[in-house]
Amino acid sequence: MNIPMSEEANNDDLPVSKSQLKRESHALQKLGEALIALSSKKLQTIQLPDNLQSAIHDAQKIKSHSALKRQRQYIGKLMRNIDAEPIESALDKLLNRDAQSTARLHRIEKWRDRLLEEGDTALSELVGEYPACDRQQLRQWIRSAQREQKLNKPPASSRQLFRYLRELMESSSGEDRS
Repeated sequence: MNIPMSEEANNDDLPVSKSQLKRESHALQKLGEALIALSSKKLQTIQLPDNLQSAIHDAQKIKSHSALKRQRQYIGKLMRNIDAEPIESALDKLLNRDAQSTARLHRIEKWRDRLLEEGDTALSELVGEYPACDRQQLRQWIRSAQREQKLNKPPASSRQLFRYLRELMESSSGEDRS
């Protein structure tokens, strides 16, 4: 069946279905739940209207399951009256930044573990990737950390090695490497 052109143009003017409104409402509630799960410090980095920020802060204090459910619905209702797109993108950026930070720390830990297990082989690879590193100081920390592990002593040298690797990799992060 062919729809006349005038009826086709009117499809855009049709009211949004009740199901679509519910889906949008649930999506806003999910966004609100993600905001509730953030720490106060992280929450402050996102620009939120005062009433929404207050409602989120209140929700973080609530212990009762049913009261928290009502508060989440209220947050969803508040979010219907604002543009949620900037909040959503700020949250994504914040969560992505956390993931990148975690990945960077895991990379440093892997280097430290490799240096302690493989010794000079891994050290040569590290020097190839980061030519600015202090090879002699690294070798000293590696040997001290290995000695500490054998004697079951606190990992002071291992921590120093980790700190040095973190500084080295953060200072070299602006350079182009593969």
